[in-house]
Amino acid sequence: MLERRLYRHIDWLLVGALMLLCAIGVTMIYSTTYDPMVDVVGPQVSTQLWALGIGLVAFIIMLSVDYRWFSDSSLVIFVGFLALLGYTLLFGATVGGARRWIDLGAFNLQPSEFARIVVALGLATLFSDRRWGPQTPAGWLMAALIVGLPCLLIAQEPDLGTAVTLLPVCFGIVVFAGLRLRYVAVLVALAILIAPVAWTYGLEDYQRQRISSFLDPEQDARGAGYQQLQARITVGSGGPMGKGFLQGTQSQYNFLPVAHNDFIFSVLAEEQGFLGVVASLGLYLFVIMRGLDAARLAKDRLGTYLVVGIMSGFAFQVIYNIAMSAGLAPVKGLTLPLMSSGGSSVIATLAAFGLVLNVRMRRFTN
Repeated sequence: MLERRLYRHIDWLLVGALMLLCAIGVTMIYSTTYDPMVDVVGPQVSTQLWALGIGLVAFIIMLSVDYRWFSDSSLVIFVGFLALLGYTLLFGATVGGARRWIDLGAFNLQPSEFARIVVALGLATLFSDRRWGPQTPAGWLMAALIVGLPCLLIAQEPDLGTAVTLLPVCFGIVVFAGLRLRYVAVLVALAILIAPVAWTYGLEDYQRQRISSFLDPEQDARGAGYQQLQARITVGSGGPMGKGFLQGTQSQYNFLPVAHNDFIFSVLAEEQGFLGVVASLGLYLFVIMRGLDAARLAKDRLGTYLVVGIMSGFAFQVIYNIAMSAGLAPVKGLTLPLMSSGGSSVIATLAAFGLVLNVRMRRFTN
């Protein structure tokens, strides 16, 4: 547990940046769900605040318990997580044709949001043992199981977007663990060769339609390409200074669907303009760089790999969501961490950063 002398090693600058991103997120969710006709804000705001409270508890727990204990228990955690995903597939709540949530009464929990933590912990534990290097066949097989099993279960929900976020976690860790560049080239070549087969047999019709609409959104401007076009309009309409808080026409008049969730960054660009975008991007960059600094300072390979895996998944999600909001990537249900409305996402992200600070804080312990 957390020793009193470790308090002085907590990275309070990183904690402050995380809390500021959460505050910006709540403010933007308030703006996107506010109904000026009846002067009422949507329930997403209170849900986000509850999630932040639970997330802070998870953050403190993950910070307080030595990360090596989590590593020692990684097999139990991994098996338990697979069982939770299996339960979700069989008995989870169905929303919009997808079965991704467990109904807990007060709120719905989405277990797949915690997959990046579980996979990062499993891979870090695996490769911190010198017997399981990424160059060995046994290491490849174990890594494939650690990433592949959750990925397959999550894709069956279906939630291909969250499943894909496990790949950057794996890539970041295996590269730091010493994967040779020629193996990376082989993987890229295989991905290119498999792409036509995956397009034909691995994707659903709506997923192929999303990619097609990204390449040419105007071919179905009122259907599959609608969100893409509206997101571009929303981002571009903000100008240098933005339209002001609660003044975004795209979100206030519901031209942009699910603005409080997938496209929260578009609303930020419209209301706060270029300056608000630069400030938010600066915060995200600071968080990413500070997290990677924790990997550099880690006392052991386990800590380094764990932080690199978590930060790789976080950075990918931030970059993809912002690119999607700007019309530079296909629309995919990936939230912007700490800003988008989504209780499970907020809880999982804060828990993950609890581990990041855990590693940095314990760099001087035995």
